[in-house]
Amino acid sequence: MELLFYSLAGIIVIVVIAVSRKSIVAGMEARSDVKRENKPSNNEEGIEDITNENIEKTNEQVKIINQIDDLILIVDKFKNIKFFNNSAKKKFGENNLNKHVATLLRVPDLLQNIDLVLLKKETITMDLELSSPSFQFFKVHLFSGPTSYVDDPDSVVLFLKDLTDIIKAQRFKSDFVANVSHELKTPLVSIKGFLETISGHAKDDLEAQKKFIPIMLEQADRMESLIKDLLSLSRIELEEHIQPQDKVNLKEILSNVEDIHQKNLKSFEFKNNIKDDFFIKGDHEKLIEVFSNIIDNSIKYSEKNKKIEVNCGQGNGKVIGDSYTVSIKDNGIGIPTEQLPRITERFFRVDAAKSKKVGGTGLGMAIVKHIVNQHRGELEIKSETQRGTEIKVHFSKF
Repeated sequence: MELLFYSLAGIIVIVVIAVSRKSIVAGMEARSDVKRENKPSNNEEGIEDITNENIEKTNEQVKIINQIDDLILIVDKFKNIKFFNNSAKKKFGENNLNKHVATLLRVPDLLQNIDLVLLKKETITMDLELSSPSFQFFKVHLFSGPTSYVDDPDSVVLFLKDLTDIIKAQRFKSDFVANVSHELKTPLVSIKGFLETISGHAKDDLEAQKKFIPIMLEQADRMESLIKDLLSLSRIELEEHIQPQDKVNLKEILSNVEDIHQKNLKSFEFKNNIKDDFFIKGDHEKLIEVFSNIIDNSIKYSEKNKKIEVNCGQGNGKVIGDSYTVSIKDNGIGIPTEQLPRITERFFRVDAAKSKKVGGTGLGMAIVKHIVNQHRGELEIKSETQRGTEIKVHFSKF
């Protein structure tokens, strides 16, 4: 139903633009007649420049186009952007007029289809999938100009319907089922085996029941943690393409994380060196989840009385523009160098036995990675076996 609704909406917009194209052709002919009657021919006459600002003041149809959520771009025969609506501005930024479309959408098939539309003057529909900065999926309709927004007959209208949420939901549904089936199988089998024992030959054996019941509770807790982290990861991945816009203070976030782990941190030499305010654009609760997972790992994989240190300062160019870098460093067991590239994979565990012993689900760093990606940040991990781990998270300033 959602796809049908989006298709109908797309058709309506295409009709609006098509009608606009007819009206501009007629209008331009009338305007040419007036110019011929009132102005002498002049070789120095240039092509009139129509900017977005002028159009918004004079053309009611632009107001309609700017109200829709779908992205509309118009490019000339050189593939330079000559018009884009408000939704496209929000998605790609304000300062892209007259830039080559490949600076926003570097997809060879799209560039080839623009050439085909210019050549054949036919409408083309295609799927467009982007992987950077996060997964995005669009249904794109391309058709030739001119339109009310660009007079040039050698122009192409790109109508992009964002289907990212729908495609992600379909993919994550199957991924979620597969992951749950695999990861929950072990604790379920364990609980089932103990229940069969207790209800069978050990039903009158109180000593056996005292032994098995705590183990079953432990396995049930493991299942609960797995489900909680899986749901959290699925939700974060679905929203990864939507960058948070709130102004948040890293000092306040790390202070909250310290409070959350206060009880366990008493067993370590913990030091939070963040004394100043550091403001970034982000989601307060999700950033708490990021740093809570990182510090939780430092606690789980470090011996008692070891040092855990938190710092924040100016960034070093890992992200575009001015930035801040948060560093969390411990003196724990560390991670082998060859395994560092896999540390953010789902269910990857450096030491599976140790992870299960301390209650790890293998999803913590995957959650961290996706939240950092959503914030358009960068994750940097350095580690050495038996020497400790340092995790740096880079964010653009607010």
